Amino acid sequence: MRDTTKSKPVSSEASEESFDLPVAGMTCASCVSRVERNLNELEGVDATVNFATESATVRFDPETVAPSDLVAAVEAAGYRASLPEGDRDQASEDESHGHVDPELRDWRQRLTVSVILSVPVLFMAMIPALQFEYWQWVSLVLATPVVFWCALPFHRATWQNLRHGSATMDTLISLGTLTAYFWSVAALFFLGAGEPGMTMTFQLIPEQGAGGSDVYFEVAAIVITFILAGRYFETRAKRNAGAALKALLELGAKEVAVIEGGAERLIPISELKSGQTFVVRPGEKIATDGEVVEGHSAVDQSMLTGESVPVEVAPGDPVTGATINSGGRLLVRATRVGDDTALARIARLVTDAQSGKAPVQRLADRISAVFVPVVIVLSVATLGFWLAADAGTSYAITAAVAVLIIACPCALGLATPIALLVGTGRGAQIGLLIKGPEVLESTRQVDTIVLDKTGTVTTGRMGLSDIVTADGVGQDEALRLVGALEDGSEHPIARAIAQEARTRFVDLPGIESFSNHAGLGVEGEVDGKVLTVGRSSFLSERGKSISPELEAARESAENEGRTAIVAAWNGGAQAVFLVADSVKESSAEAVCRLKELGLEPVLLTGDNGSTARAVATQVGIDRVVAEVLPGEKAEVIRELQSEGRVVAMVGDGVNDAPALARADLGLSIGTGADVAIEASDLTLVSGDLRAAADAIRLSRRTLRTIKQNLFWAFAYNVILIPVAMAGYLNPMLAGAAMAGSSIFVVANALRLRRF
Repeated sequence: MRDTTKSKPVSSEASEESFDLPVAGMTCASCVSRVERNLNELEGVDATVNFATESATVRFDPETVAPSDLVAAVEAAGYRASLPEGDRDQASEDESHGHVDPELRDWRQRLTVSVILSVPVLFMAMIPALQFEYWQWVSLVLATPVVFWCALPFHRATWQNLRHGSATMDTLISLGTLTAYFWSVAALFFLGAGEPGMTMTFQLIPEQGAGGSDVYFEVAAIVITFILAGRYFETRAKRNAGAALKALLELGAKEVAVIEGGAERLIPISELKSGQTFVVRPGEKIATDGEVVEGHSAVDQSMLTGESVPVEVAPGDPVTGATINSGGRLLVRATRVGDDTALARIARLVTDAQSGKAPVQRLADRISAVFVPVVIVLSVATLGFWLAADAGTSYAITAAVAVLIIACPCALGLATPIALLVGTGRGAQIGLLIKGPEVLESTRQVDTIVLDKTGTVTTGRMGLSDIVTADGVGQDEALRLVGALEDGSEHPIARAIAQEARTRFVDLPGIESFSNHAGLGVEGEVDGKVLTVGRSSFLSERGKSISPELEAARESAENEGRTAIVAAWNGGAQAVFLVADSVKESSAEAVCRLKELGLEPVLLTGDNGSTARAVATQVGIDRVVAEVLPGEKAEVIRELQSEGRVVAMVGDGVNDAPALARADLGLSIGTGADVAIEASDLTLVSGDLRAAADAIRLSRRTLRTIKQNLFWAFAYNVILIPVAMAGYLNPMLAGAAMAGSSIFVVANALRLRRF
């Protein structure tokens, strides 16, 4: 169903501005909640923060709030923000020069040092044979850089959060590891653990009454190593998750050869203006959206539509920026440049979808806002309980540290945004544009799909399907004569007959005394024959008789939903031309796929009932709603909804826009009208109806991935926090499990890249 939640209103929609604000330093869902709350407290601001993209999508009234106020609000929450000036271009330039992401490099360096120093500490603690006379002091020396330098980002974030009166997962990590470290230091200096020859038995499950002189440097060091590993792989995976959109933005041409004064001049793409003419040679990318003014070629549109077969173009045909000219040289007049191009609009749609929040994520955010303080209380309660139970100070501290470490809510914050990032990015790669996260919920509930006929199930173009002739008249002769006459008319049916004639014959005879009778037919003289072509009623008015055989052919064709045009010469009807809007080759397969998804297809059209039923039978649709005026389509959707159905609508025309907006889920054909695309929730860039089934499958699979991730994140904490409180979980295992949970949800989301 459509998301009916209301955003905080800004004061003037006309003056409203929107941009993505990069936010650095967020580590979990509670960070997201904090940044979001600070931004939304500003008057006239509506912000949504995304953990996976590390950014805030901000809508604000510039008369009330300055961009610098937004940065200040983020910094007041304890995080870093920067205004997005040239970020994308700089990032692209850095990558093209092989520069490494500085955040990723920092995590890798800290992880490398941590592994080198902490592994010997672990082995000495686990294997008594390696516990030489002063091994515990060596452990202190090795663990100290790990705890204070490798884990510095966690401690720094904890301090910043404390200054602002909040707590995040970094607080849990910092408290847990520092507690283990300082307990061990205290044991060394004050509890006899520093004596020469001290040995210790390693236990995966802590034991009550264990010696108070044991040290836990391996716990602090290895927990940090596990968490650093999780953070490194998580960061790298997030970069990969956004690769689809990044690749999309990189597709455009960088330079273009424009024609000025009859000569070519190479300019940066940013300087190209609408109306300028530019050259596209074979193998080059088309610089921007435009119209072919000279040349014939085939254009590879696979980057937009996912279809590998190139499309033939000629003068007058539109072309899309970033597609590839596979054939001859083209001259193209630019019609859209910059942010108005199809590629820019696609990128904008995908970015908007990735920055939004699904309803299930809002629940996770509310939980995470109180989760960390609750965990700290549980940890303190665990410490107090085991001390009161006289289980030993060492045992009590171990259990309390395990609670802190196991509960870090990284997976909770990543579960939804990482799946959205990958799912919508993959959709863009294969020509499926998902407008927003709430669309995912709609696809799960839809049980009825309404298909517009013309341009959706059919090609939307009339074509000659058959010619029935009188005895003694050949089909070629009839087509040559009638095609020549119809070539003088602009009517779609006439164009279909003329196009077929031009395809079969090199030259068509000339026309004399041509006259057009709007809505009825045409008359003229071709090759010395006076022809009358049009409706049967038009021929009857002209006194042209129709034989029973031709009349039967005409009636039969019209019963099948085809249009019959009668042609007469030599005093009577000589041929019947059967013209129809041909069904797309993929439509029957598409309807079959939609049925397999549990959807009931309904054909909706303004055509007459017989035509509609013929098309429906051909593609396998049982329910038909025909002879519907354009303004009544939305009412048909409303009536279906009143029956308790959750309705999806697929359409391509301007007259479909109200119905697309009314439907619970609107799917527009990307080759159709802009207004239909704007009114829809999903856009099928290729125009192939089979993509409707793919779009619903991708949306449902993305939603299923989100739910799998959230289940894991919740179940992991619900199950393991009590285990840690009961003292059955070694903090090292807690650290491994916590890091593993984050890697799991990211890896699970990345499976969508194979869709």
